[in-house]
Amino acid sequence: MRISFFPQRRDDTLAVIKAGDTFTINGEGFDFGGLLDGATIPAGEVPCEWIIGPVERIGGELRLTLILPHGANPSAAVAFPLPLINPPDGALAIPFDPPPAHMPEPEEEEPADVDG
Repeated sequence: MRISFFPQRRDDTLAVIKAGDTFTINGEGFDFGGLLDGATIPAGEVPCEWIIGPVERIGGELRLTLILPHGANPSAAVAFPLPLINPPDGALAIPFDPPPAHMPEPEEEEPADVDG
C-alpha cells in the first residue's frame, strides 16, 4: 500500500483510520477491498473531498493520494511529505504541524502621571 499526500492550505484537519483496504476518513468509510489488480478508480469518482487523483491497485499494491491540510507556514515535513508505505492498521501517522502556542495579550500600561 502506498498513501501519498497532496499538501493544501486549509484550516480543517484530516483523520484517517485504516483497516485492511478500508479507510475511515474524517468519520466516513471507504472500502477498496474489491478493487482488482490493475484496476483504477478515476479521479473524482470516489465521493470524498480528501481523496485526490485516482485510486489504483498496481502489482497488488493499493495506491491513493490524500489532501494534506496545513497552516500558513508549514514545516518541510508537511510541505513536502513522504508517502506512507504499507502502514499498519489503525490511525495513520499523518504529517502535521502543532498549532502555534497562544501568545498572551500584552498588558495595558497605566498612563504616566505627567502633571508632576
